[in-house]
Amino acid sequence: MAAGNTDLIGIEALLQPSEIETRNRVRALVDEHIKPHVGQWFENAELPTHLFPILAEAGLFGMHIKGYGCAGKSAVEYGLAMQELEAGDSGIRTVVSVQGSLAMSAIYKHGSEAQKEHWLPRMAKGEVIGCFALTEPTAGSDPSSMATHAQWVDGQWRLSGAKRWIGLASVAQVAIVWAKVSDADVVASGNTLEKESAGGATVRGFIVPTDLEGFTATPITNKLSMRASIQCDIEMDQVALPADALLPKNPGLKAPFMCLNEARFGIAFGAMGAARDALECALKYSAERLQFERPLSSFQLTQQKLANMAVELNKGQLLALTIGRAKDAGTLQTHQISVGKLSNCRTAIEICQLARTILGGNGITTEYSPMRHAANLESVRTYEGTDEVHTLILGQVLTGENAFR
Repeated sequence: MAAGNTDLIGIEALLQPSEIETRNRVRALVDEHIKPHVGQWFENAELPTHLFPILAEAGLFGMHIKGYGCAGKSAVEYGLAMQELEAGDSGIRTVVSVQGSLAMSAIYKHGSEAQKEHWLPRMAKGEVIGCFALTEPTAGSDPSSMATHAQWVDGQWRLSGAKRWIGLASVAQVAIVWAKVSDADVVASGNTLEKESAGGATVRGFIVPTDLEGFTATPITNKLSMRASIQCDIEMDQVALPADALLPKNPGLKAPFMCLNEARFGIAFGAMGAARDALECALKYSAERLQFERPLSSFQLTQQKLANMAVELNKGQLLALTIGRAKDAGTLQTHQISVGKLSNCRTAIEICQLARTILGGNGITTEYSPMRHAANLESVRTYEGTDEVHTLILGQVLTGENAFR
């Protein structure tokens, strides 16, 4: 085994040739277009929108969707691509996740055939960028308490409310906005009512062009994490929409949760990309940095750190691969995604923080990746379900008791 190889247990041998090809192709993209520049993007709080056509050309937008101009890759191939993108930066992986696993997935899973044919091919090409507006200023982990609402008034939907932490919103051409609506308004709009509501109202998704009057997206600027990406506040004031803006399938919170689970799955892989990159950075640095006339890598304490990081990385990669195999086999259970998201985010943060200690003072600069990855991962562990939310999901599976309320 060559020095610097972090695959201690032969995970490579568990991958199929097509999976290795996808991984290597995305890794080459990241090495060429992202890693040389991402430190500066992070420092400048700049989302590199010039990458969007490159990501689209590589087939990464909606890559796990079949048809409609999408690549139709397997779950494992999608996961490995997310791992490589996050080895570059969590913010860049988030671009692909928001576009494909959230916005495009919402249309694919819950939209009409006409909606799919209209939006998905253009989104796959990167001609249209989407965002996914669920979280609100006072409704994060509890989306059922959202205040955003839509009413059917004079032959139009009228959408009002506020959303927060919405990735890509200020550069997106279309937003998938989740709002509360009444059953009576759904019927009045001519849409079919699938009974899922309580008290005559439920949560529904809307396809909202962002250039409509009353829609405003404002980037959040005071961030210490995910600086090479954009998250926004959205304000909507009586945004007028036609009847067919409503996503007709799967009413209720199960609809956005189905999309969130796609994103959470990608995070289980992606977090390990950040962790691997941090470990590789620490390995390279420790081999080159001399202290007491010896390379840092020759000291026992340094080797202990490197060994511990590699073991945890391999465990996390195996966990992600196991979940990916189950998803491709159609046997994946929802709580298993929570295992992957919860465990791998925690593991990745610990690896990145430990890697930073090997770099000493140099490790606090953007010249090296571990501290940037660790900062980004604080956001990753928070969005698509906090540690606490996933813990309670698993607690309910283990005990049969719902501790959310």
